[in-house]
Parts: sequence; structure tokens; C-alpha cells
Amino acid sequence: MTSLVIAEHDNASIKPATLNTVTAAACGGEVHVLVAGEGAAAAAQAASQIAGVSKVILAEGDSLKNGLAENLAAQVLALAGNYSHILFPATASGKNVAPRVAATLDVAQISDVTKVVSPDTFERPIYAGNAIATVQSSDATKVITVRTTGFDAAAATGGSAGVESVAAAADAGKSRFVGSEIAASDRPELTAAKIIVSGGRALGSAEKFNEVITPLADKLGAAIGASRAAVDAGYAANDLQVGQTGKIVAPQLYVAVGISGAIQHLAGMKDSKVIVAINKDAEAPIFSVADYGLEADLFTAVPELARAL
Repeated sequence: MTSLVIAEHDNASIKPATLNTVTAAACGGEVHVLVAGEGAAAAAQAASQIAGVSKVILAEGDSLKNGLAENLAAQVLALAGNYSHILFPATASGKNVAPRVAATLDVAQISDVTKVVSPDTFERPIYAGNAIATVQSSDATKVITVRTTGFDAAAATGGSAGVESVAAAADAGKSRFVGSEIAASDRPELTAAKIIVSGGRALGSAEKFNEVITPLADKLGAAIGASRAAVDAGYAANDLQVGQTGKIVAPQLYVAVGISGAIQHLAGMKDSKVIVAINKDAEAPIFSVADYGLEADLFTAVPELARAL
């Protein structure tokens, strides 16, 4: 049994989600990693050092330069016959490519896996994380997306896998890259941050959100998140949303400020190692999952906490 992990990278380094996916793949048999891009030799070298990886496959070509889903899927399909399991991180990119691979192979995709029970049996959350489904697949090839918060990251160093180059898949011609607008930030990426400070609707306005949340995040060196209610109200940008329809996170420390704790939000952060909730409503559901709860007015408590830090 050999598994293929589809790496996410920037052509120079491997993104953290790949490390968690390698851990999921390492539950049985050999683990190979596909690095597909252009000028991605540095990323392939980084992948070869991941603990538990036995081989890195490097595919380079103009068709793979911008990670278009159709072309990446074609690259994966060209290799699929050699593998029993094909694993993608359950990120925007992975969720875009994996269904194309599964559909072409005519197999059922197994989504958002949080535990590998055996080579053909997996656990995944359903109903916004309120129940865990055990899924067994008899397909010859298992196409899997991995919820990265369910697995510890594999060590980024210590491995010594060989790198094998293969021909890049031809351009499928179904889409073209127009451009990208990337927001620059000095803060950690939300899904990879070890500390996150999130604000909710109780902050009342975008100005108050920045005024209260930013100083605390600065002191902690934290990423900033938001509840769906805060995003819908325009207090924070869409890419900061944490929850079932936002980003799934599991930092070492999650500070929820003025967040009531709707099921949708809890589904995105309840796997955090330590959860701190600050809310003046003693009945707020967020307190049911919090390790530490402070029943207080956030406009008083949070600035005091920032000053104390």
C-alpha cells in the first residue's frame, strides 16, 4: 500500500497543511509526495526532508505554474494508477482538485477525514461537528481530503527522500490564469497560526473591532479571526472568518472575544488546544467549550488584558 500526498507550496517552500496531511498518510505503507509547479525544485527539496516521506515526485511545466485545478488534476491522474490512497489537504485548493480526480476515477471522495482507523476506514465530522461518521470504502483508490486540524504536523526535517522528476501534464485548456490579488500581512496565516484572537458581533463596529482586537493580537503575536456574524456585519474581512463555512483552525491558544458560540463557529475552532472566552453573557454557548471563561464587558476586560501583557 502506497499513498500519494499532493503538496501545497509556493515553489520555494512547503505549506504547513502538507505536513498534517503527511501524518494522515503515514498511518500505513509508504508515503510519496507530489510537488507540481514551475521552478519548484526548492519546494521538492523541502518535501524530501519531511519525516516519513519515502519519495518526492517533481512535476514542472508551464501548465502547472499557477496551480489551475484542471491541470493539477490531470497530473495527479497520470500517477494515480500507482497508488492506493491519494490525499489532499482540505483547503480551498485541495477541495478544488480532489473532486475532479475522484470523479474521473469513478470513486467516492472521502472528505474532511480527522482520523484514520484502518486503510479502508476513516472518521469525519458531520452535522457541523456534532457527530462523527465512520466511513468505510471498498474503492480500489481512496481519494481523501484531510482536515489538517485532526492531525499533528509531520516534522519538516529529518527525512531523506529521493526526488524523481516526471513530465508535466499537458494544459487541459479548460481554464486560464488571469491574475491574483494577495493581501500582504505581517501576521501569521490564520489556518497555520499558533495563537488566534477572534472577535464577534458584540464589538459593534469595524472601528471597535480593530480598536479592541488588534492591540491584544499584537501583544500575543497572534492572527486575527472573526465570527460569521462579525464578517456579515462588515466588521472584518471575509478571509478572517472562522467556522463551518469559513476556516477550520486548531491553534495552541484561541481567544474568543464577544463571540456567543453558535454551532457554526464552534465547528471551526473547538479543536483548539486552549480556548479562552470573554463575554458578558454567562449563558453564551462559547463557555461550554472554553477552558477559561471570563464573564466581563469586553470593552473593559480586553484593553486591561492587553495592558497587563
